[in-house]
Amino acid sequence: MIRLVVFDAYGTLFDVHSVGALAESLFPGQGQALSLVWRDKQIEYSRLISLSDPLNPLGSRHYQPFWDITRLALQYACQRLSLELTPAKQKQLMDQYAHLAPFPENLLVLQQLKARGMRCAILSNGSPDMLAAAVSSAGMEGLIDKLLSVDEVRQYKTAPQSYGLVADHYPMDIREVLFVSSNSWDALGATWFGFKSFWVNRQGLPFETLGPRPAHSGALLSDILPLL
Repeated sequence: MIRLVVFDAYGTLFDVHSVGALAESLFPGQGQALSLVWRDKQIEYSRLISLSDPLNPLGSRHYQPFWDITRLALQYACQRLSLELTPAKQKQLMDQYAHLAPFPENLLVLQQLKARGMRCAILSNGSPDMLAAAVSSAGMEGLIDKLLSVDEVRQYKTAPQSYGLVADHYPMDIREVLFVSSNSWDALGATWFGFKSFWVNRQGLPFETLGPRPAHSGALLSDILPLL
């Protein structure tokens, strides 16, 4: 019995590579490469922060908000690709990141879940302001019960403290939670924590060879609806 659906934000509800079109216009021929390196470095920085101080009850002493490491990752990506990142271009790209495009089917899925009375939340590495801006620009306000940010625990996913935020805000059996992510590492981390997980495999990739498979998977977010 699923009582709560928890969504990852970046890559699951919001297309992190939708910034690629702007990147291409600013750096012709390098937009896709910039988008990929930027995203990889952003996730790498989040893992470095948590892995370097995992047991601190106050959160990692190396913690920086996701907005800040997103900017730092952009700066690194441009250096890596030998692209001149002027202050104006950095602002354009960061402003675009704050208003990423949602995947086409997502709004309808959330509306259907709302109509069924299903509670929905977001659990994300994103800073609270980032999540609020993304949800608002995507027209998802009123469809999400809570926006849970790892800012509360100062540990990024896949640290157990990050997934524990769900239990902190929703006192229920964690087996009654369906955690939905398009990031296979996130689906695996949620499975290890004890959630039922759903992997949105938009690219038709193989799942990680490490650890258990998610309870469910599908090519689109709408594939969760038959489970609920």
